[in-house]
Amino acid sequence: MQPIIECNHITHYYGERLIYQDINFQVEKGKILGLLGKNGTGKTTIINILTGYLKPRSGNCKIFGESMQNMSTKNISRIGLLLEGHIQHDFFNIHQIEKYYAPFFPNWKSEAYWNLIQHLKVGPKQKISTMSCGQRSQVALGLLLAQDPELLILDDFSMGLDPGYRRLFVEYLKDYAQQEDKTIFLTSHIIQDMEYLIDDCMIMDYGRLLLHKPTKEIMEGFKRYKLPKELPLSLFSSEAFYSTEKRRDHIETYSFLNKEELAQILQHKIGNTPIIEEDKLSLEDAFIGLTGKY
Repeated sequence: MQPIIECNHITHYYGERLIYQDINFQVEKGKILGLLGKNGTGKTTIINILTGYLKPRSGNCKIFGESMQNMSTKNISRIGLLLEGHIQHDFFNIHQIEKYYAPFFPNWKSEAYWNLIQHLKVGPKQKISTMSCGQRSQVALGLLLAQDPELLILDDFSMGLDPGYRRLFVEYLKDYAQQEDKTIFLTSHIIQDMEYLIDDCMIMDYGRLLLHKPTKEIMEGFKRYKLPKELPLSLFSSEAFYSTEKRRDHIETYSFLNKEELAQILQHKIGNTPIIEEDKLSLEDAFIGLTGKY
Protein backbone atom coordinates (compact mmCIF):
# COMPACT_ATOMS: atom_id res chain seq x y z
CA MET A 1 0.00 0.00 0.00
CA GLN A 2 1.33 3.43 -0.95
CA PRO A 3 2.04 5.68 2.06
CA ILE A 4 -0.15 8.75 2.53
CA ILE A 5 2.94 10.96 3.03
CA GLU A 6 6.32 10.20 1.52
CA CYS A 7 9.36 12.48 1.88
CA ASN A 8 12.59 11.52 0.12
CA HIS A 9 16.06 13.03 0.55
CA ILE A 10 14.83 16.41 1.81
CA THR A 11 17.61 18.97 2.23
CA HIS A 12 16.82 22.58 3.01
CA TYR A 13 18.65 25.75 3.97
CA TYR A 14 17.61 29.22 5.09
CA GLY A 15 20.34 31.25 3.47
CA GLU A 16 23.54 29.47 4.50
CA ARG A 17 22.00 27.82 7.58
CA LEU A 18 21.32 24.12 7.18
CA ILE A 19 17.87 23.04 8.40
CA TYR A 20 17.78 19.43 7.16
CA GLN A 21 20.23 17.14 5.45
CA ASP A 22 18.84 14.17 3.47
CA ILE A 23 15.64 13.60 5.52
CA ASN A 24 13.54 10.54 4.63
CA PHE A 25 10.25 9.40 6.18
CA GLN A 26 6.82 7.95 5.39
CA VAL A 27 3.42 8.07 7.07
CA GLU A 28 1.08 5.12 6.55
CA LYS A 29 -2.66 5.35 6.16
CA GLY A 30 -4.56 5.41 9.46
CA LYS A 31 -1.55 6.48 11.55
CA ILE A 32 -1.31 9.47 13.88
CA LEU A 33 2.26 10.72 13.66
CA GLY A 34 3.64 13.32 16.06
CA LEU A 35 6.60 15.46 15.01
CA LEU A 36 8.66 16.60 18.00
CA GLY A 37 11.72 18.81 18.17
CA LYS A 38 13.24 21.71 20.04
CA ASN A 39 12.67 25.27 18.89
CA GLY A 40 14.53 25.93 15.66
CA THR A 41 14.83 22.32 14.48
CA GLY A 42 12.40 22.93 11.61
CA LYS A 43 9.05 21.42 12.58
CA THR A 44 7.05 24.18 10.91
CA THR A 45 9.41 24.06 7.93
CA ILE A 46 8.43 20.43 7.40
CA ILE A 47 4.76 21.44 7.55
CA ASN A 48 5.36 24.19 4.99
CA ILE A 49 7.16 21.79 2.66
CA LEU A 50 4.40 19.20 2.99
CA THR A 51 1.69 21.75 2.21
CA GLY A 52 3.51 23.29 -0.75
CA TYR A 53 4.18 26.68 0.84
CA LEU A 54 7.91 26.03 0.70
CA LYS A 55 10.07 24.20 -1.83
CA PRO A 56 13.07 22.32 -0.37
CA ARG A 57 16.56 22.90 -1.72
CA SER A 58 16.57 19.29 -2.89
CA GLY A 59 14.44 16.15 -2.56
CA ASN A 60 10.68 15.84 -2.77
CA CYS A 61 7.58 15.29 -0.64
CA LYS A 62 4.47 13.56 -1.92
CA ILE A 63 0.97 13.31 -0.48
CA PHE A 64 -1.39 10.72 -2.00
CA GLY A 65 1.41 10.04 -4.51
CA GLU A 66 1.52 13.62 -5.81
CA SER A 67 3.89 16.50 -5.12
CA MET A 68 2.20 19.42 -3.38
CA GLN A 69 3.87 21.67 -5.96
CA ASN A 70 1.70 20.10 -8.68
CA MET A 71 -1.17 18.53 -6.77
CA SER A 72 -4.56 17.99 -8.37
CA THR A 73 -7.61 19.80 -7.01
CA LYS A 74 -9.12 16.42 -6.12
CA ASN A 75 -6.23 15.50 -3.83
CA ILE A 76 -6.03 18.98 -2.28
CA SER A 77 -9.64 18.54 -1.16
CA ARG A 78 -8.59 15.37 0.70
CA ILE A 79 -6.29 17.37 3.04
CA GLY A 80 -7.35 19.34 6.12
CA LEU A 81 -4.84 21.91 7.32
CA LEU A 82 -4.66 23.76 10.65
CA LEU A 83 -1.76 26.18 11.11
CA GLU A 84 -0.71 28.27 14.09
CA GLY A 85 -3.24 30.99 14.87
CA HIS A 86 -6.33 28.89 14.09
CA ILE A 87 -9.24 30.90 12.64
CA GLN A 88 -8.60 34.00 10.54
CA HIS A 89 -12.21 35.06 9.79
CA ASP A 90 -13.01 36.08 13.33
CA PHE A 91 -15.61 38.66 12.30
CA PHE A 92 -18.08 35.79 11.70
CA ASN A 93 -20.21 34.27 14.42
CA ILE A 94 -20.38 30.51 15.02
CA HIS A 95 -23.32 29.98 12.67
CA GLN A 96 -22.02 32.26 9.92
CA ILE A 97 -18.57 30.72 9.71
CA GLU A 98 -19.98 27.21 9.23
CA LYS A 99 -22.29 28.50 6.51
CA TYR A 100 -19.34 30.30 4.86
CA TYR A 101 -17.03 27.26 4.74
CA ALA A 102 -19.56 24.57 3.78
CA PRO A 103 -19.90 25.34 0.01
CA PHE A 104 -16.15 24.92 -0.55
CA PHE A 105 -16.13 21.24 0.46
CA PRO A 106 -18.20 18.62 -1.39
CA ASN A 107 -18.21 16.16 1.54
CA TRP A 108 -19.10 18.75 4.19
CA LYS A 109 -20.56 17.22 7.37
CA SER A 110 -22.34 19.87 9.42
CA GLU A 111 -23.01 17.44 12.27
CA ALA A 112 -19.27 17.03 12.88
CA TYR A 113 -18.99 20.77 13.41
CA TRP A 114 -22.05 21.19 15.61
CA ASN A 115 -21.29 18.10 17.72
CA LEU A 116 -18.07 19.76 18.84
CA ILE A 117 -19.53 23.25 19.18
CA GLN A 118 -22.09 22.04 21.73
CA HIS A 119 -19.24 21.55 24.25
CA LEU A 120 -18.18 25.21 24.12
CA LYS A 121 -20.99 26.84 26.15
CA VAL A 122 -21.44 29.58 23.55
CA GLY A 123 -24.44 30.54 21.44
CA PRO A 124 -24.61 30.21 17.63
CA LYS A 125 -24.64 34.01 17.24
CA GLN A 126 -21.53 34.67 19.31
CA LYS A 127 -18.72 36.21 17.28
CA ILE A 128 -15.44 34.32 16.99
CA SER A 129 -13.55 37.49 17.99
CA THR A 130 -15.18 37.45 21.44
CA MET A 131 -14.15 33.88 22.27
CA SER A 132 -11.21 32.62 24.27
CA CYS A 133 -8.23 31.04 22.52
CA GLY A 134 -9.43 27.58 23.59
CA GLN A 135 -12.93 28.13 22.23
CA ARG A 136 -11.57 29.47 18.95
CA SER A 137 -9.39 26.41 18.57
CA GLN A 138 -12.41 24.13 19.01
CA VAL A 139 -14.29 26.05 16.32
CA ALA A 140 -11.27 25.59 14.05
CA LEU A 141 -11.18 21.86 14.78
CA GLY A 142 -14.93 21.56 14.16
CA LEU A 143 -14.56 23.24 10.77
CA LEU A 144 -11.68 20.93 9.96
CA LEU A 145 -13.57 17.75 10.87
CA ALA A 146 -16.62 18.91 8.92
CA GLN A 147 -14.48 18.97 5.77
CA ASP A 148 -14.12 15.19 6.20
CA PRO A 149 -10.48 15.14 5.01
CA GLU A 150 -8.56 11.88 4.71
CA LEU A 151 -5.38 13.55 5.98
CA LEU A 152 -5.15 16.19 8.72
CA ILE A 153 -2.00 18.31 9.05
CA LEU A 154 -1.92 20.29 12.31
CA ASP A 155 0.88 22.64 13.32
CA ASP A 156 1.19 23.28 17.07
CA PHE A 157 -2.51 22.50 17.54
CA SER A 158 -2.50 22.93 21.34
CA MET A 159 -0.89 26.38 21.45
CA GLY A 160 -2.51 28.58 24.08
CA LEU A 161 -5.04 26.00 25.29
CA ASP A 162 -5.77 25.25 28.93
CA PRO A 163 -5.68 21.58 30.08
CA GLY A 164 -9.43 21.04 29.65
CA TYR A 165 -9.56 22.29 26.07
CA ARG A 166 -6.33 20.45 25.21
CA ARG A 167 -7.82 17.20 26.45
CA LEU A 168 -11.06 17.83 24.52
CA PHE A 169 -9.07 18.57 21.37
CA VAL A 170 -6.94 15.43 21.77
CA GLU A 171 -9.90 13.14 22.49
CA TYR A 172 -11.79 14.36 19.45
CA LEU A 173 -8.76 13.87 17.22
CA LYS A 174 -8.13 10.37 18.51
CA ASP A 175 -11.78 9.29 18.16
CA TYR A 176 -11.99 10.84 14.71
CA ALA A 177 -8.88 9.04 13.45
CA GLN A 178 -9.94 5.66 14.87
CA GLN A 179 -13.57 5.74 13.73
CA GLU A 180 -12.97 7.15 10.26
CA ASP A 181 -9.58 5.53 9.46
CA LYS A 182 -7.99 8.94 8.96
CA THR A 183 -4.31 9.88 8.91
CA ILE A 184 -2.98 12.73 11.07
CA PHE A 185 0.39 14.50 10.95
CA LEU A 186 0.84 16.98 13.79
CA THR A 187 3.25 18.99 15.91
CA SER A 188 2.87 20.26 19.46
CA HIS A 189 5.04 21.65 22.24
CA ILE A 190 2.84 19.87 24.80
CA ILE A 191 4.39 16.42 24.74
CA GLN A 192 2.03 15.02 27.38
CA ASP A 193 -0.78 15.38 24.83
CA MET A 194 1.25 13.55 22.20
CA GLU A 195 1.87 10.60 24.50
CA TYR A 196 -1.87 9.98 24.74
CA LEU A 197 -2.57 10.61 21.06
CA ILE A 198 0.11 9.50 18.61
CA ASP A 199 0.91 6.08 17.15
CA ASP A 200 4.34 7.01 15.80
CA CYS A 201 6.86 9.58 16.98
CA MET A 202 9.34 11.45 14.81
CA ILE A 203 11.97 13.54 16.59
CA MET A 204 13.95 16.23 14.79
CA ASP A 205 17.41 17.29 15.84
CA TYR A 206 19.34 20.20 14.39
CA GLY A 207 20.01 19.28 10.76
CA ARG A 208 18.71 15.72 10.88
CA LEU A 209 15.98 13.27 11.75
CA LEU A 210 17.04 11.79 15.08
CA LEU A 211 14.37 9.12 15.53
CA HIS A 212 11.24 7.70 13.90
CA LYS A 213 9.64 4.88 15.89
CA PRO A 214 6.27 3.68 17.17
CA THR A 215 5.48 5.58 20.38
CA LYS A 216 4.89 2.32 22.23
CA GLU A 217 8.39 1.15 21.32
CA ILE A 218 9.91 4.34 22.75
CA MET A 219 7.83 4.19 25.92
CA GLU A 220 8.65 0.54 26.59
CA GLY A 221 12.24 0.41 25.37
CA PHE A 222 13.91 3.72 26.19
CA LYS A 223 15.26 3.94 29.76
CA ARG A 224 17.07 6.30 32.07
CA TYR A 225 19.84 4.66 34.09
CA LYS A 226 21.56 5.91 37.22
CA LEU A 227 25.02 4.53 38.00
CA PRO A 228 27.80 5.22 40.53
CA LYS A 229 29.42 8.62 40.03
CA GLU A 230 32.91 7.08 40.18
CA LEU A 231 32.55 5.46 36.74
CA PRO A 232 34.34 7.23 33.84
CA LEU A 233 32.01 8.98 31.40
CA SER A 234 33.99 7.41 28.55
CA LEU A 235 32.12 4.16 29.23
CA PHE A 236 29.02 5.79 27.73
CA SER A 237 30.53 7.39 24.63
CA SER A 238 29.08 4.98 22.06
CA GLU A 239 25.95 5.62 19.95
CA ALA A 240 24.00 3.30 22.25
CA PHE A 241 23.88 6.06 24.90
CA TYR A 242 22.18 9.45 24.93
CA SER A 243 22.54 12.58 27.09
CA THR A 244 25.03 11.17 29.57
CA GLU A 245 26.01 13.52 32.39
CA LYS A 246 27.56 13.39 35.84
CA ARG A 247 25.16 14.59 38.52
CA ARG A 248 25.93 15.42 42.15
CA ASP A 249 25.77 11.85 43.43
CA HIS A 250 25.45 9.65 40.31
CA ILE A 251 25.92 9.32 36.57
CA GLU A 252 22.77 9.56 34.48
CA THR A 253 22.47 8.14 30.97
CA TYR A 254 19.67 7.18 28.56
CA SER A 255 19.59 4.17 26.27
CA PHE A 256 17.47 1.67 24.34
CA LEU A 257 19.63 -1.06 25.90
CA ASN A 258 17.85 -3.10 28.53
CA LYS A 259 19.33 -3.42 31.99
CA GLU A 260 20.87 -6.84 31.31
CA GLU A 261 22.57 -5.62 28.14
CA LEU A 262 23.97 -2.59 29.95
CA ALA A 263 25.27 -4.81 32.75
CA GLN A 264 27.02 -7.08 30.23
CA ILE A 265 28.72 -4.10 28.56
CA LEU A 266 29.99 -2.78 31.88
CA GLN A 267 31.12 -6.24 32.98
CA HIS A 268 33.13 -6.54 29.77
CA LYS A 269 34.68 -3.06 30.05
CA ILE A 270 35.47 -2.79 33.76
CA GLY A 271 35.35 -6.38 34.98
CA ASN A 272 32.38 -6.00 37.32
CA THR A 273 28.74 -4.94 37.35
CA PRO A 274 28.02 -1.78 39.35
CA ILE A 275 24.64 -0.96 40.87
CA ILE A 276 22.27 0.13 38.10
CA GLU A 277 19.01 1.94 38.82
CA GLU A 278 16.44 1.94 36.02
CA ASP A 279 13.67 4.53 35.52
CA LYS A 280 10.64 4.13 33.27
CA LEU A 281 10.02 7.32 31.34
CA SER A 282 7.16 9.46 30.09
CA LEU A 283 7.36 10.56 26.46
CA GLU A 284 8.51 13.99 27.64
CA ASP A 285 11.29 12.39 29.71
CA ALA A 286 12.28 10.31 26.69
CA PHE A 287 12.33 13.40 24.45
CA ILE A 288 14.65 15.21 26.86
CA GLY A 289 16.86 12.12 27.13
CA LEU A 290 17.14 11.82 23.35
CA THR A 291 17.69 15.50 22.55
CA GLY A 292 19.36 16.83 25.71
CA LYS A 293 18.15 19.53 28.06
CA TYR A 294 19.78 22.41 26.18
